[in-house]
Amino acid sequence: MNLKFRFLAGVAILLAASLALRAQQQPPPQGQVIDRIIATVNDDIITSHQYQTALAALREQIKHDCASCSAAQLDTQFQEKKKNVLRDMIDQSLLVQRAKDQGINVDIDVVKQLDRIRQQYHLPTMDALQQAVQQSGMDWNDYKDTIRRQLLTQQLIQQDVGGSLQIGRAEIQKYYDAHKSQFNRPESVVLREIFLSTKGMTPVQIAAARKKIDNLRQRVSNGDDFGQLAKLYSQGSTAQKGGELGTFQRGELAPDIENAVFKLQHDQMTPVIQTPAGFELLQVEQHYQAGIQPLDAVLNDVENDIYLQKIGPALRAYLEKLRGQSYIKMQPGYIDTAAVPETPIEEVTPSIPGQGNSKKKGSG
Repeated sequence: MNLKFRFLAGVAILLAASLALRAQQQPPPQGQVIDRIIATVNDDIITSHQYQTALAALREQIKHDCASCSAAQLDTQFQEKKKNVLRDMIDQSLLVQRAKDQGINVDIDVVKQLDRIRQQYHLPTMDALQQAVQQSGMDWNDYKDTIRRQLLTQQLIQQDVGGSLQIGRAEIQKYYDAHKSQFNRPESVVLREIFLSTKGMTPVQIAAARKKIDNLRQRVSNGDDFGQLAKLYSQGSTAQKGGELGTFQRGELAPDIENAVFKLQHDQMTPVIQTPAGFELLQVEQHYQAGIQPLDAVLNDVENDIYLQKIGPALRAYLEKLRGQSYIKMQPGYIDTAAVPETPIEEVTPSIPGQGNSKKKGSG
């Protein structure tokens, strides 16, 4: 299974839980003693303020995702999704706790992620990123902790859930045969990029940037992974996604770019392209000919489709197991929609010779 697809799938599953992350970083309003604990998850707590903040974030997200929806449509979506917000907050707490219990350490990954964000926004130093975060109204330590929690859960899901999913060749062939029509495509290419900006540079600096991207191209030719180098060095908005630009058909690109990329096959690269904004290097990740694509050409797509079908139920089963091993207490009026029945505790009275043992079930 392609690890890139596993990672993306894990991220997709956690989108809803990110609401909880944002809520858990928000302190209650100063001067108001209205916060109270509404759920206890082992050693963690969820407060009413965090819950209300998550609800507000959900409402804003729905408005953003459906800008053309009427007020009634927005409210319908909100009421449908609202019931699982507390569940998602509990899920997030359980996953972070389990990751920590297993000794998963993402400190280095946090630094790398922060540096990718810094490069994405063209900030010169980490101090500049910190200043930008604080100016947006977020606490810097909370910002880093949010990233840490996301990386912990992603790595845990990949390790404990995604890693256990087996997708065999027979299953791949069966899925492909049943869904061939969705792989009927016009000629298209899937592109990745490495971009180095030359905005405001002197001729000497531009020459240095050209030398740098030429060196990156040579490294890919020598076997280095294009996507990884894009994450580390690209200054474009796609850097965090490994330079992924998307899929393009003929007529969707500038003529000079189109002529260059449609001549290439899987993993081949264009020469370095100079634009008014900087230097660009493109790699063709896939080149699909028109018609129903052969299985080998869409193997990653098929695997990803199957994986996405399996990861949701597998993650819910994993979380159900975590719930069964955890202490979760809800205050009256609040519901965890993924709660599992309490395991009955068997109480045994001391035995009396000749009378045997008497037993009773308790709810613990």
